[in-house]
Amino acid sequence: MDPQFTDFLYRDSVIWIAAFIFGGFVFALGPIVIVYLFMPLKTRNLNNKTSQPIECGMDPIGDSWIRYGVVFYLYALIFLAFDVDVLFLFPVALAYNDAMFGYRDFVEIVLFVAILSLAVIYAWIKGVFKWERKIYHRR
Repeated sequence: MDPQFTDFLYRDSVIWIAAFIFGGFVFALGPIVIVYLFMPLKTRNLNNKTSQPIECGMDPIGDSWIRYGVVFYLYALIFLAFDVDVLFLFPVALAYNDAMFGYRDFVEIVLFVAILSLAVIYAWIKGVFKWERKIYHRR
């Protein structure tokens, strides 16, 4: 192989690698620089809110340390599981939209959805979907 040709390929690949690294830095540091350039300055000092940790335009009411029930996290986990699985079903439906796929593939999709439904049935039996007011005892 011609050495001049390999030098050209090496130089061309280095330029592409440098461009990707530069683009990565721009995408990583760009939002930080944009926020720094356009952020409002000294608004907390004008409103005498320097001791308040977050400025949202309203005075906070009560303490920020409150207890949330575990049921909120269970709802979030169930939602996340089904959200990801529904996103999986879209490409599957497009892939099985061909005449060569038959009953076997339809049964596979039904089994997949049935296994997902078992998670909802299990959560239902465990009482996750009962919305009862919880009473917490202070220690």
